[in-house]
Amino acid sequence: MRKLVVTAFVTADGVMQAPGGPDEDRDGGFAHGGWAVPFIGERVLELMLEFTRGAGALLLGRKTYEEFAATWPPADDPFGDVVNGLPKFVASRTLSEVGWRNCTLLRGDAAEAVAELKRGEGGDIQVNGSSELVQTLLAHDLVDEFQLLVFPVLTGPGKRLFGDGTTAGGLELTHSERLPRGGLLHRYRRAGGLECGAMGPETDNW
Repeated sequence: MRKLVVTAFVTADGVMQAPGGPDEDRDGGFAHGGWAVPFIGERVLELMLEFTRGAGALLLGRKTYEEFAATWPPADDPFGDVVNGLPKFVASRTLSEVGWRNCTLLRGDAAEAVAELKRGEGGDIQVNGSSELVQTLLAHDLVDEFQLLVFPVLTGPGKRLFGDGTTAGGLELTHSERLPRGGLLHRYRRAGGLECGAMGPETDNW
């Protein structure tokens, strides 16, 4: 069984929309595109290369696919080499074909197609960005791990990583790291159901 790992840049208030540039995703009138750029130093770039080298395949939504396909095919750098060489799966309701090397367009229901991918052979499947696709994956409880780079900014409205359709459950923190420009890396894996309790002077939790 392959693991599905979501990798995302996230604001302190949980927004993952358009971290890399002003015109990346203006849906809903989002006016803060590029909010992550001031925090992306050498260590963040090292981490993204490390994460991608550790993946067996990439899973992308349409917008992230179009952004990546316009950027990485001609790139002559280590990250471009890795991304271009990896198998890539694209979940889209509107695309009829994908032209980037090593890309496969998933047909039919996205959740069913991803569940089938997870049952196959190969290394971890990594999702980069792709906020709308992530909501589908969360609603169907298909995400096994999260690699979150959290940066000290608030954008208010925007597409959030954990939307209303998120399935309740526990997480185990497997790694945490302070990043040089003020961000934090948190790595989590799913850890069963959600445990709830009560606080008060009559309990051991006070």
